[in-house]
Order: sequence, then C-alpha cells, then structure tokens
Amino acid sequence: MPTLEVLFLLVVVFFSISLVWTTLRVGISPMPSSAKAYQTMLMLTENTGQGAIYDLGSGWGTLALRAAARFPDRKVVGYELSLLPYLVSIFLKQVYGANNLTLYRRDFMASDLSEASVLLCYLYPGGMSKVSALISSAQIKGSKLSSFHNEANQLNTTTRDALPLFVISNNFSLPDHQPEQEIRLNDFYHSPIYRYRLD
Repeated sequence: MPTLEVLFLLVVVFFSISLVWTTLRVGISPMPSSAKAYQTMLMLTENTGQGAIYDLGSGWGTLALRAAARFPDRKVVGYELSLLPYLVSIFLKQVYGANNLTLYRRDFMASDLSEASVLLCYLYPGGMSKVSALISSAQIKGSKLSSFHNEANQLNTTTRDALPLFVISNNFSLPDHQPEQEIRLNDFYHSPIYRYRLD
C-alpha cells in the first residue's frame, strides 16, 4: 500500500476514534441543527439586546457562523469538545471571515460564561441539566452578592452580568424553568424550539 494511502487511512482512523471518544465522554455526537431549527433559533435571538451570544456545543460551526453573520455587531462564542468538528468550524470561520466569532475547544462547564447574554443550545437532556445547574449556581452567587451590597446600601450593577438573559434550545427543555416561548417546527417530528428569559 502506498505511503500516501497509509497516511490518509491513519488520519481517518485518528479522527474516527476522536469522534467516538468525545461522543462517549460527553454523551452525544456532534449533530448540526436543521435549517428550520437554526432559522428559528436565530429569529428568537432577535430583540435580545446587544450582548454576547454563546453557542454551547457548537459542533461543525453551522449555527455559530450564521449567528455571527446575522448579528455582526455582537460577539459570538462557540464551545466544542470534539476535535474534527472544531477544526472544520475553525476552517469555515476563516473562509467566511467571521471576525466577531471566537471558537474554543473546551468544555463549556469549565468555562467563564459570565459575558453571555444569550445561550444557544442543541445538546441532550443531560447537557441541559448541566446548563440549568450553571444558571442556578449563578443565581445563588448573584443573590448572595446582591444581598451583601444591599446591606451596605450600595447598588451592585455587576451581579446581573453573571447570568445570561436568554437560553434558546433546540429540542430539549431546560429543567426547572418555564419557557416564555415555544415554537414547533414544521418538520416530521414537530421539533420544539424553546426560549427562556432568565431575568
């Protein structure tokens, strides 16, 4: 077998193992949102202010890139653990010149989300439970800090920054929260898109 073919085979095997390993680690494979889903998610992102938009589990970058194009004056951040989708999204970011998009190969659970105004999610039930836990943790910290400042007769304007204003989720609900809006897509499964307002 020629050297080039062996090298190609090794690359394919490496990325295949990487995808399988990441899938086992996080509990879901990188799956892009459908066109109807991302269009609806971006529509629900309208009128959410000018703060940063975070795509948790950005996969191949399809939603994050469209968010960056749709909202050129807003910072867009994507987090993805799987190596191959991350590299593809980095390549596409360069191709499309999405200067307002930053991509990280990192677990969002171990990341600073305090700048996020909107969280975009296409995760899985366990992933949404993690997002809910992050929000609850931020609310507890915020309420304690706010209480401390109120006792000192000072208005703390930074407490709000620790908590996103909106969570927009494809297919999976956010535990312990009521959506302010739910849209059923005109697809085979009538897939739900949820928008939660957290303030």
